[in-house]
Amino acid sequence: MSANYDVVIVGGGIAGLSLASALAGKCSVALVEAEQTLAYHTSARSARQLIPSYGPPAVQELTLRTLELIAAQDAHRPEPVLSPRSFMLIGDDATVREQASGHMRPITHAEALELCPALLPDSFAAAGLDTGSFACNAPLLLEDHRRRAEAGGVDIITGARVHSAQRLGSGWELGAGQEGFQAAVVVNAAGAWADELAVLSGVEKVQLQPYRRTAAIVDVEHPLPESSPMVAAADDSFYFRRDDGQVLISPSEHEPSGPEDAQPHPGDIEGLIARLNTLTTLGIRGVRQAWTGLRTEAADGVPVVGFDAEAPGFFWLAGQGGYGFQTSSGIAELAAGLILAGRGAGPAAGGDTAAGPASRTAKALAATRWSIRR
Repeated sequence: MSANYDVVIVGGGIAGLSLASALAGKCSVALVEAEQTLAYHTSARSARQLIPSYGPPAVQELTLRTLELIAAQDAHRPEPVLSPRSFMLIGDDATVREQASGHMRPITHAEALELCPALLPDSFAAAGLDTGSFACNAPLLLEDHRRRAEAGGVDIITGARVHSAQRLGSGWELGAGQEGFQAAVVVNAAGAWADELAVLSGVEKVQLQPYRRTAAIVDVEHPLPESSPMVAAADDSFYFRRDDGQVLISPSEHEPSGPEDAQPHPGDIEGLIARLNTLTTLGIRGVRQAWTGLRTEAADGVPVVGFDAEAPGFFWLAGQGGYGFQTSSGIAELAAGLILAGRGAGPAAGGDTAAGPASRTAKALAATRWSIRR
């Protein structure tokens, strides 16, 4: 016997959880996650920084809306999710100018060294600063979405990998773990496995590609000041930031991968440590912890959000790339509007009758295929 829901969300990372909390109390929802714990893969391996100047224009709009939504909720939390932490881009003049966006302003070489004294003067020529960037308490945000979802009646089932999915009458029937589900809408929030879920469901893939991104927490002889910004190379070859008394570092690799429980490759972190020890005075001494996440992207780098035009009731919520947390609340708001509108519950966010920040964001995301067409 299958349980009946209006919506079944496949995937318990930040995308699926934020949508579950946005839909909670507005329709019946189940969220199914293949792993035994929520947010096991990429969402547990985030750099924990929300950067308005990072990503294409649609992503930047979603980031600004996400920051608005989280800040509004922070006003009622005993502990905030967001805390100010600037983002600084360094490199040669041409590359910094090319990568800097409207949310970032150029700063002088002296100002950059004052903000991050660990940088050696000859390690960069130009810098840009985004003062609207925030550190994100990712575990707290994930837990808040889970709590809100369950309080609104969402059933969350872990250890339930989807093994069958088919269109049945006017809805869908799924088998996940030992459970069966029927729903009018299936949301594909399966991250690196999103195209695989589509194939299993008899839906054409949208050619999503997972890419590796490794990071580590390292011990240093000279810790960064508490006010130090996150620092990234404009050529996307590394970033680092303070992590309490340690430092988080990443080689920012963009290496294609299959969907998997990704692990660091030997030499990736060691090579970056050697390089950073020549560019900074950090004095990296050893690795506390290292991990690799998968950033899944569409070819145009824009999130894939919307109903599949050829598979009624199949909703894509995938391809967030490295922007999962920083776009999560904005995307969830828009996706919930589209799903509820599809069920006759009101106008879709971003439609002609929508107004305010969500409408502006939807217009910026016009290229995001609200209805996925081939």
